[in-house]
This record gives sequence, C-alpha cells and structure tokens, in this order.
Amino acid sequence: MAWKPDLKWSEVTPKAAWLNRRALMTGALAAAGMPALARIKANPSAFSTDETPNTLEEITSYNNFYEFGWDKGDAAALSGNLTLDPWSVEIGGLVERPGTYDLADVMKGQPLEERIYRLRCVEAWSMVIPWIGFQLSGLLDRVGVKPGAKHVAFQTLLRPEEMPGQNGRSIDWPYVEGLRLDEAMHPLTILATGLYGEDLPRPNGAPIRLVVPWKYGFKSIKSIVKITLTEQQPPTTWNLLQPQEYGFYANVNPTVDHPRWSQATERRIGGGLFAGREETLMFNGYADQVAGLYSGMDLRTNY
Repeated sequence: MAWKPDLKWSEVTPKAAWLNRRALMTGALAAAGMPALARIKANPSAFSTDETPNTLEEITSYNNFYEFGWDKGDAAALSGNLTLDPWSVEIGGLVERPGTYDLADVMKGQPLEERIYRLRCVEAWSMVIPWIGFQLSGLLDRVGVKPGAKHVAFQTLLRPEEMPGQNGRSIDWPYVEGLRLDEAMHPLTILATGLYGEDLPRPNGAPIRLVVPWKYGFKSIKSIVKITLTEQQPPTTWNLLQPQEYGFYANVNPTVDHPRWSQATERRIGGGLFAGREETLMFNGYADQVAGLYSGMDLRTNY
C-alpha cells in the first residue's frame, strides 16, 4: 500500500462523482428522511491510502448496522429517526477522569484529519472510505489511562424505539466491542465523526464510531455511547455469539479462512458486474504499521 501525506478525497475520486457528491448526499438523506449534514474542516493525513474511494451512495447504502436490520440497505432506510442531539459518551473504568462527556467535549482539542482507509468486511467484500476523525489515543490520553488498564471496551446506543433491529432477539443488545490497549492507542485507530468531508451519516454510525482499518469491519463499532478501560479482555458481541467464527482480534488475514468461506480474496463494492475478485492483503494492507503488535502470537489461534 502506498501512502501519500497530502492526498485528499477530491484528488482520488472520479471527477463526476466528486462534482455530484453533494447531490448524492442530498438524495440519500432525503430518501432516509434525514436533515442535511454540515461541512467539516479536516487536515489531510499521511495515513491515507491512494486507492480510489467508493462513492458516497455506495458507502451509505451498502452497510451492516444490525441495530436497524440485517439487510445491507436497512440502515439507510430506517435510521432517519435516530436522535443525534444531544449525544454523550460515558467514559469510565481505569481512567483518571471518568465521567459523561457530551460530544463537543469528547472532540475538544482533538485535531480532525481526513483518513482514506480500506475497509474489509468479514463477509469478504471491501470498500475504500474517506473518514473524518481523530486518533482514539488523543481522547484516552486526555481522560488519563491508569496503569492497570490493558483493554478498551465500547458500547453502542441502546434505543429500540429508534433502532428497530434492536427489537429482535438474535443479538443480546446493546452491541459491544473491544480492543487491546496497544491497539486502541495505535495512530491508525480513530474515532470517526465525518465522511466525505461532512458529518457522519446515520447509516454509517453517527455521530461517532470507531474505525480500526486492519481489522474486519465488525470491530469498528458504531454510534458509541460508552468507553470503558478494563484490565480483563472484555466480552464482544460476535465473539459471544459464535466464537469459533469471530475471534476477539478479528485481524484481516487471508491465510485464516472463516469456517464457512475463504478469506483469501474479496469483492470490491462498486467494481462492476465483470470485475474480478481482489487478493486480500495481510492486515488489510496495513502490515507495515501494525504487524509488530502481534509479534510472537499464533494468528491462527488468536484470530
């Protein structure tokens, strides 16, 4: 993977898609009954890939967000009533300054960057997404991590009256995820608050979500309301449901297949009817940056 420190989404998006970005957003929001989003000023990032991002329409309409339903289009169709203001995040556990922080306070002092990242779903499809966000490490440094902390746990909003998928019993809601502390503190790990230069759309985890680009997409928990620093490895939703299929680490690894399908290749969303499958890259192409986190570990056991 090539890195380009001054890359912007307008430089790598096809011109027609770039010119129609606002029109696409307007149409998508109108279809979902959502208000227009605000523009965000963010700096370019040296961590951005030079691959062409998917269109905004593809990113917002093809998405797993089970709080709204199991179909890829459910989040776009059913998230319009999700209340985003006010929004707060409870931060607790092994931190020096626990408390409930409103969204503005969570973002206070955190430099926003545009991070054009690859996204690889465990279902063997992929996208490239131009997130706007800030490093999770900045927030954790601000609240103060106590010496005993070894993991970070996350929880999604629990609001079944606005998130109809939570009325089902297939998952023990709310959705929970977790990282090892060194993974959470890695500079690639961000909390995203925007997409394509505007506020994060509801279908993609508004108003704030985790993005860990070297892991399968289900690790990047959406619509976060709680962050807890813990000593013990926290339980996580998919690992609780089917631990033989969804490990705690969930690092993208083409050599370790899912029990029901190969992970060696992937289908790029938007590639067209005749596009071939692409080879999946170790750690989703971020091996140079993150492989050292797992030195000495058996990645077939710690999948």
